Amino acid sequence: MVFHRKTLFLLVDVMFVIVIKTYADENCETIPTEVHVTKEEYDEMGSLARSCSGEVTVNKCEGICNSQVQPSVVTQTGFLKECFCCKENYLRERLVTLTHCYDPDGIRLQDEDRAMMEVRLREPAECKCYKCGDYSR
Repeated sequence: MVFHRKTLFLLVDVMFVIVIKTYADENCETIPTEVHVTKEEYDEMGSLARSCSGEVTVNKCEGICNSQVQPSVVTQTGFLKECFCCKENYLRERLVTLTHCYDPDGIRLQDEDRAMMEVRLREPAECKCYKCGDYSR
């Protein structure tokens, strides 16, 4: 019986060291990525007036957030789960210019007023690890 207790304590010590090490491996970060954006504009009658598109560089959140599952005598399932996700800390609004604009027939627009379109979009300004399902922020 004494042998089992020593083994249990040794196992707990090893798990503690592993948990500390894995938290250091998190790398949730804001990374620029290129996306294709298309925006359509309609007239007052609901007909397509023009369609504009372009390649835009925007930020995204990407990386690893450590999660863990450990045995527990307190929880109903017998396991304590802590899950973390890489998500935006806050968003910023930005204006981007789409430079490929076409009329409803697919002909490229040349006049200065209609050849470009400014579009507002929101992108992550900063990313970090959050507890999964935490939408309170």
